[in-house]
Amino acid sequence: MGFDEKKNNESGGTSGETIIKTPPNEENVEESTNGGRISRQTSENSICATEDEEDDEDRKIELETLDPEVKIMSLAIKSAGRPDIILPVPENGNPKGSWFTLKEGSRYSLEFTFQVSNNIVSGLRYTNTVWKTGVKVDSTKKMLGTFSPQAEPYTHEIPEETTPSGMFARGSYSARSKFHDDDNKCYLEINYTFDIRKEWQST
Repeated sequence: MGFDEKKNNESGGTSGETIIKTPPNEENVEESTNGGRISRQTSENSICATEDEEDDEDRKIELETLDPEVKIMSLAIKSAGRPDIILPVPENGNPKGSWFTLKEGSRYSLEFTFQVSNNIVSGLRYTNTVWKTGVKVDSTKKMLGTFSPQAEPYTHEIPEETTPSGMFARGSYSARSKFHDDDNKCYLEINYTFDIRKEWQST
């Protein structure tokens, strides 16, 4: 009360000035106002929070600039009334010898199993070209779609087709299959041979 007032007068203090003490780990930033000085405090915690936000933003930008990766894991030939033919993809993409045998005049479909990582792949496509004795006899283009990266593999089945039949249809064929996206980035190219016979290959 009176003692405080006397003490303040003796020390030369004024009632129009407010002094705020700042802890050692904080930084004072003083601004002048009409009523005197106001101390704004910037703590180390707020500085660390800003740095963490910048790191998160840098990681986000890095992920957005990564190219998508697509790994074709296997192909399956599916035909009603018989077991699926599972075709693992070789490391170099080129199977040795005849890769599979189809029965003439049979209906079948292809199912692909693949994994997407790093980023979204847009407009993934499957193309297949077939030759017999050096002459192109078939060309197929199928849109598989757009896929986001995920840990679990995707499976995609294309509509059924029918193998040709007759004496001239039977025999050995060569083919080239490709998987690429809207940017024409090729994820797999397979060069292989297959046969069309009177009957399915025995398992």
